[in-house]
Amino acid sequence: MSKRFENLRKIPDQPAARLLAAANAHLETEISLPVSASVSAVLAELETASAPVDMIRLLSVALPPRECVWWACIAGRELVGPGGKSDSLAAAEAWVFEPNEDRRAHLKAVMDSGARGDKAAPCATAAYYAPGNMGPGDMKDHPAPPGVVASCAFGLNLKTLALGPDPQARFDIIIERALDIARGGNGKLGLKKSDPDDHESKEGGT
Repeated sequence: MSKRFENLRKIPDQPAARLLAAANAHLETEISLPVSASVSAVLAELETASAPVDMIRLLSVALPPRECVWWACIAGRELVGPGGKSDSLAAAEAWVFEPNEDRRAHLKAVMDSGARGDKAAPCATAAYYAPGNMGPGDMKDHPAPPGVVASCAFGLNLKTLALGPDPQARFDIIIERALDIARGGNGKLGLKKSDPDDHESKEGGT
């Protein structure tokens, strides 16, 4: 198996098929591996099959909720752009750093405000439902919609494809960010220096 998918210590030791089913998600690519195959093994086969969208889909359901929200926030920050403001993004990032009820209440307020034109609005949605229920208080006993965090992260990351420089470069950085987070990094990786619109340096990560 490719070393690219080793040491993903944040990803649960569960079959990829189980994680996909729990999130009501499925892969478009036909997999030859048994249903008991690990996330790393399935990622390796998807890489061989040149199926980056399915790799992103699998990573979105495999990352723990808080880490998945952070991955979504990295994409959201790019979509908002340098100097851009997003109440949704700010509230989601604050929740990642301090996932408490006060932060969650603020997320709800931001969501209820409508967040019109906020390109990172799904970040707030992902963070709000990341605890796994519909909300605090009486809503704690009601489970969150299956796969809502993964769907938000998946959608936001795919939207960054439009930022260029080309789809393959974007696919690579989206996947590498998720893998870095899965290894315990912060996921803040820049585009490779060979890319036309390369960031001058990587921010953190490995």
